[in-house]
Parts: sequence; C-alpha cells; structure tokens
Amino acid sequence: MGVIAVGAAAALGLACYALFRKKPDPLEIERQRRLYLAQFGRITDATLVDPSSGDADLAIVYGTFVGSSGSQEEDPVASVLIYQYRVSGVQYECAQDVSLLPDQVRHVRVDLPVQVRYDPHNPSNSIVVAESWSGLRLDP
Repeated sequence: MGVIAVGAAAALGLACYALFRKKPDPLEIERQRRLYLAQFGRITDATLVDPSSGDADLAIVYGTFVGSSGSQEEDPVASVLIYQYRVSGVQYECAQDVSLLPDQVRHVRVDLPVQVRYDPHNPSNSIVVAESWSGLRLDP
C-alpha cells in the first residue's frame, strides 16, 4: 500500500508541475533561439532578396513607430529581412522578424552580401541578426 501511495503522490506531483508551471512566451523562445544560433551556429554567405528582382514581394519590410509627439511616422528600420543562402547544394530562402532589434538593422544595404548563422543539424534554422551578433553590412 505504501508503494502505491508514494507512486500516486509522485504522479500527482508531476501532473501538477506539468499543468501549472510557467510556460515561456513566444518572444522569449525566439530570443533563446537567436542567442543559441549566435553562439553555436555556422556562418555562411547570403544575399538579401531584392524587391525589384521579383523573387519576393518585399526584401525589407519597414515598420511604423509612434514618435515622441504621439504621431505615427515612417521609420527607416527594417522589421522583416528576407534572405537566401546555400548550404551543401541546397538553396534556402528564409525571413527573420527583426522588429525587436531596431538598433542592429538601421540603414540596411540590400546591394551587399550578408552573413547568416545557421544550425548545422537544421540548416533552415538561421538568423542574420541577434543581440550579440550581426551579419549585416550597414550604411554609416
């Protein structure tokens, strides 16, 4: 009886932990992914997709921000980067939401190659910019 009671208590404890533990929000999961790739990812060359090439609707999607006066203004900071790179003969086209990293993506140049960090076990998991690393070439 004692063994059954201990087993039931352990099962109840695990069930309570699984149901009531704090789940990470999507922004934290994305931040952890960027930090992992910035530290352990392999580097390869990539190109930002040019919107005039017809490969994608937009290579850089610009966002709006609310200025100090409360009015919305156009911000020259990219919010999404679309890029292409090749790993082991396979062409990848990915997009990264960089709206949370505005300081790293000001004045992005589309005409220059960029560097990408990717997961060697899953090459489609890649980034161009992270908090501690940037593969972009920027205007001064």
